[in-house]
Order: sequence, then C-alpha cells, then structure tokens
Amino acid sequence: MNIFKTYKYTWWQVSLFKLSLISFGVAVGAYWYEIFLPHVTLLLGIAVLAGFYIGYVSFRK
Repeated sequence: MNIFKTYKYTWWQVSLFKLSLISFGVAVGAYWYEIFLPHVTLLLGIAVLAGFYIGYVSFRK
C-alpha cells in the first residue's frame, strides 16, 4: 500500500481545498482564541516562512 500517490487536481478543486482549510482555520481560531493569542507572533512567522518557501519552490526555474 503506497500512501504517497500522485494526484492531479484542477484549479477549482485546489481552490475549494484551500477555502476549506481557511474556513477551518478561522473557525478554530475564533473558538480557541485564548489558546492561540499568546503564540500569534510565532504562528504568523511560521506562516510567512512557509509561504515564502512554497513560493520559492513553485516559481523557481
């Protein structure tokens, strides 16, 4: 059993997946804001670094 299969999605399927992740993140953040508030700087830093890395990997030639 290979759990690391290659999948091919259309642009709207990826957009729907991203929308679901954003919606889930907003819901969790709104419900448990007391837990995440002290760590907001760390979480934002991780998000920015991960975003730059994904951008670098996606747009390099």
